[in-house]
Amino acid sequence: MIERILERFLFASRWIQAPLYVGLTLLLFAFLVKFGQEILHVGVNIIDMKEQDLVLISLSMIDLVLVANLLVMVIISGYENFVSRLDIGEGEETLTWVGKLDSSTLKLKLAASIVAISSINLLKAFMNASAINDDKLLWLVIIHLTFVVSAVLMGYLDKIAFAAHRGH
Repeated sequence: MIERILERFLFASRWIQAPLYVGLTLLLFAFLVKFGQEILHVGVNIIDMKEQDLVLISLSMIDLVLVANLLVMVIISGYENFVSRLDIGEGEETLTWVGKLDSSTLKLKLAASIVAISSINLLKAFMNASAINDDKLLWLVIIHLTFVVSAVLMGYLDKIAFAAHRGH
């Protein structure tokens, strides 16, 4: 009796995460506002803007979109994996990956996205290299390579750990 109550209580505790996913969803709105702000900035200053500045702003906007994509992946797959299945009715709009991202696959997608975001930040730094100290550029490269190596190692470890499961 006590064991059953404890197990139900522990299983129900997963709902504590639901407000966290709501908070991440609200964060998406912050990204939307920032993106809109950048669009307005470009629109107002496009005539006087240098090509390099436009490229840098474009990279910043791509960065925002990539992080927003990460948020959506974490929100939807995290909710579905750890809280409750999404009840999307027949014939309604759906995403092909919903229900297919387990926590291991999500980690790999997150790692790949972090590498992409780091690449964009590194490219922005190199485009503005004359204004950045060499030691800072070196640290950016080291940090980026750390992300790349981490992502590769995570993929390799995932391959080793789940090789037997994927063989079936």
